[in-house]
Amino acid sequence: MSALRVLYVDDEPDIREVAAMSLELDREIAVRTAESGAEAIAMIVGGDWEPDVVLLDVMMPEMDGPGVLKALREMPGTADTPVVFITARAQSHERGRLIGLGAAGVITKPFDPMLLAKDLRAVLAASTLAA
Repeated sequence: MSALRVLYVDDEPDIREVAAMSLELDREIAVRTAESGAEAIAMIVGGDWEPDVVLLDVMMPEMDGPGVLKALREMPGTADTPVVFITARAQSHERGRLIGLGAAGVITKPFDPMLLAKDLRAVLAASTLAA
């Protein structure tokens, strides 16, 4: 079985590092990180590595999470790539808005580092069942 390729995008270096280490606790997950939406898109467009899922912070400078999602949906190779938002703004109306934009799900910050990989897999499983 090949590893689940996760691109984690967050402008906060400490959170990005903790999230990457947390996800890598699952030996069947390969993680790459980006510090901005523009960097994430450049990695996908110019790289030889396509993520199976993008775990995306909502609030980032210049290009926010919804802007990145929109750009991904317009690119041929990522139009169907699942995007899971990760945010501290997890009220039900905000979750509904993000799902309405086409996200597979939402994970709340602060996340439990020991459960992040499990939570991500649960969101992906639930979105697959709903499709």
